[in-house]
Amino acid sequence: MVQIILIFHVLFALALVALVLIQQGKGATMGASFGAGASQTVFGSQGSGSFMLKITAGFAVLFFITSLTLGHMLARPAAAKPKQSFLEKVATISQVQKANRQQAAKAAATELNAAETPTLPAK
Repeated sequence: MVQIILIFHVLFALALVALVLIQQGKGATMGASFGAGASQTVFGSQGSGSFMLKITAGFAVLFFITSLTLGHMLARPAAAKPKQSFLEKVATISQVQKANRQQAAKAAATELNAAETPTLPAK
């Protein structure tokens, strides 16, 4: 669940950055307010200001929601299993490796004894 929200969080962040970079500054709309260049705009004589502002605000809200959700989900303590420290993990791994070496030594000794035991010829 966290991975899915994190993917959407990154997508919303990228969209938000792209939308902010696409928007024109306040000084660029001064000529458009007097009618210059109004016929070349896709969004009408008002320009893309209010449209882009609404989309940017929507992505900003979604970004904040995912931020808060991720923060809440990752701040909860894991109740299922207590966390082990690094040294405890190393100790557990070494115990497992020691047990595996002992089992392998016993199996090798059993095979060696079976191979060294002479069999009596049949009469």
